[in-house]
Amino acid sequence: MTDRSTDDLARFDVVERVLHWTTAGMFAVLMLTAVPLYLGSVSSIIGRRALVADIHTWTGVALPVPLLVSLVGPWGGGLRADVRRFSRWSVEELRWLRTRGRTGVSRMGKFNPGQKLNAVFVAGAIVVMLGTGAVLRWFGPFPVSWRTGATFVHDVLATAIFVVVAGHVAFAVTHRDALASMFTGRISRRWARRHAPAWLEEIDPGRDDGSGPRPQERDAQMPRGRRELSQPSRATAQRNA
Repeated sequence: MTDRSTDDLARFDVVERVLHWTTAGMFAVLMLTAVPLYLGSVSSIIGRRALVADIHTWTGVALPVPLLVSLVGPWGGGLRADVRRFSRWSVEELRWLRTRGRTGVSRMGKFNPGQKLNAVFVAGAIVVMLGTGAVLRWFGPFPVSWRTGATFVHDVLATAIFVVVAGHVAFAVTHRDALASMFTGRISRRWARRHAPAWLEEIDPGRDDGSGPRPQERDAQMPRGRRELSQPSRATAQRNA
């Protein structure tokens, strides 16, 4: 049986996992309600356009709330640490960004550059879509030029969100271990050694250099007969002493 204390690592706490799936659900509602609002043919099939618009509006207004609650409370230490990771870019990661992914990163941290970029995009999109959506819904105080600009930005960014979300889902379903960690909060040490060695060293310095299991773990995995042969006898140890 695998010993979770030695082979599994805590990757996401409960707050981060609840935030992720709550935000994902709200994005799904926003995207599903956006389709009939933009496509008249779909709207005519579904009907009740006013209700769909209200669901879309108030879901958008509520979208930042889970993030803010998760960040400001004493329970958000893990999330705040990950936000700081999103803002830290190594020289190799910046080179990856400038070359549009054509250069690799030798020692990856907890998040790869694509994941960092995705997080920054989502955070910015929430702010921009909330602002432009408010102009579109409560347009009275705003001049026509503002409403026209808000419509353009809202539409273009909505298209980008559909593309980014589709890519995010495709990445998740093809990386099952990473996806499972968003449900369980844990990831295997083997995965971390391969995909996030810098993060492994950060959370467990000196514990794992990638060269193999520690002597205690190696002995535990060795058959009893071979383990006894590999250890000096008590008499030999006393004679050497």
